[in-house]
Amino acid sequence: MTFLRRNAVFVSAWILFWILMMLVAVQDFMRNEHSHAIWKPLLWEGSSALVVTLLALVQLRWSHTDDHLLGTPWRWFARQSRWLSMYWIAFVPLAFSLRHGVYALVGETYRHDPVPQLFLYESMKITIFFGLFMAIRFGVQSYRALLDARLRAERSNTLLRQAQLQRLGQQMQPHFLFNALNTVSALIWTDPVRADATLTQLADVLRETLALGDRHAAPLATELRLARGYADVMAERFADRVAIAWQVDDALLDREVPVMSLQPLLENVFKHTVERRRGQTHIAVSVRREGDEIVLGVEDDAGKLAATERPGGIGLSNLRARIQALYGDAGRLDITARPQGGVRAEMRLPC
Repeated sequence: MTFLRRNAVFVSAWILFWILMMLVAVQDFMRNEHSHAIWKPLLWEGSSALVVTLLALVQLRWSHTDDHLLGTPWRWFARQSRWLSMYWIAFVPLAFSLRHGVYALVGETYRHDPVPQLFLYESMKITIFFGLFMAIRFGVQSYRALLDARLRAERSNTLLRQAQLQRLGQQMQPHFLFNALNTVSALIWTDPVRADATLTQLADVLRETLALGDRHAAPLATELRLARGYADVMAERFADRVAIAWQVDDALLDREVPVMSLQPLLENVFKHTVERRRGQTHIAVSVRREGDEIVLGVEDDAGKLAATERPGGIGLSNLRARIQALYGDAGRLDITARPQGGVRAEMRLPC
């Protein structure tokens, strides 16, 4: 049953071929013999079909060890050609014995050419059939081997991406925790009350993070809770020095995005802009849809980006690697200078 399921198309084509051969034989017999004994052409082609099928099954059973030679066709065909002698030797005795036996049962005599001529003629036919059979089999098995190789490659790539994402996720959580605790540490001596409130907010963020487990993507609503929690923690540290506006398309809240993808973008603003200036920095976080993409943006009005600079650091490098692992070329992260001043980080993901 496993063989039939795996080779359903090939088996169906084989059966249809022999049915066609029988129908042609019946038509020729009725046109030339003017007889209604159609069992005769059915017997001739049926016996050929039965014997060739048995021989082909024997060949398939014992020649599968040559499958590793499919990459070198000439070697594969050379190994398969060894079976041609089996067809030459076995076909005529088996097929014609069946025909003689059936004819004898109905009280008739089956007549054919002398044995030497018969062997020569049938061997020529079986050689042509064998060549066609091998060509078709080579094509089918090569195509199947190609599909199997692609499937193995896809499985391997999937496992590799999962391992990479697992490693990146394990890297990102301690990095986030370190930065958040650093914020609490900066407040604990100057404003214990705010430090306590910040620590409570941090606990909420960590609880959300732990609830995600090993997931690599989460609904946008979940990601926004994490990003807002992180922004609140940082806003406590830089009170009166930062103002954050959120513009989110609520229709996208159920769409999945990489876990902790907005947090590194916000961290980049706090680290490179807010920490370095005394004036207030305005940050805008936006989520919208453009065509078949979700666009997540974080921009500020005071950051500076050199023309040749490509911001890095653990957070952004990690995020770029995760986007590549999850979406390949369909996702990207761009960081550009705004014409009116400031820096914009924009993450585009397939919707």
